[in-house]
Amino acid sequence: MPAKEASMNAIAHERTESQIELALVITGGDAPRADSLDRLALPTRERILVIGADSGVHHAHALGLEVDIAVGDFDSIDPQVLDSLRGCEILRHPVDKDATDLELALDTALGSGAERAVVIGGDGGRLDHLLGNAFVIAARRYESLALRAVMGDALVAVVHSGVDLELTGEPGANVTVLAVHGAATGVDIEGLAWPLQDATLHPGSTLGLSNRFLTTGALIRVRTGTLLVIYPGAEQ
Repeated sequence: MPAKEASMNAIAHERTESQIELALVITGGDAPRADSLDRLALPTRERILVIGADSGVHHAHALGLEVDIAVGDFDSIDPQVLDSLRGCEILRHPVDKDATDLELALDTALGSGAERAVVIGGDGGRLDHLLGNAFVIAARRYESLALRAVMGDALVAVVHSGVDLELTGEPGANVTVLAVHGAATGVDIEGLAWPLQDATLHPGSTLGLSNRFLTTGALIRVRTGTLLVIYPGAEQ
């Protein structure tokens, strides 16, 4: 079991779990865009739990965020930065572990009582990291978090079974819909150039690749399975 340098019984800033609306997870790897927060609709700060995943603590500070919980093996963070954290819970895990720092951070978000979560970062500059992190955020165990991610220039949303995702975007903007972790059935896409009704998408299928907005709104739903909805180069 990982050693805990602070108790999870008290969330930073003395907030109760019921007060936390959003878990904001900042990952390590390449630094996120400076305007990453401006691209999101966020609640007030007291309803946000900021989680720094390992060297994501550095990126959080660069974005002007105070970290509430730092989690990871901390193999890629300046020890002085870690020591300088004030009012922050530190959840230290061994380097040789069976989960990535992103998974540990999302597990922490899941246990916080947050209604939704946003991951900033995760592209990592490496294809294996990008694919691995995309699959992690789409994992079924996180479906209660209504997960979104900002990965480089792209915005990513996860759609699990029984969830309607309402999209907004500029006419002509690209949207890609991909099935992950198995076939997605009963897929409906409304308001995009190439709609679908009660369709089945399989992993590896390009049927949902590079669709585009007709107007400023669209709707995506899936009866069974999980979809990744990607806005490449999105600005909002």
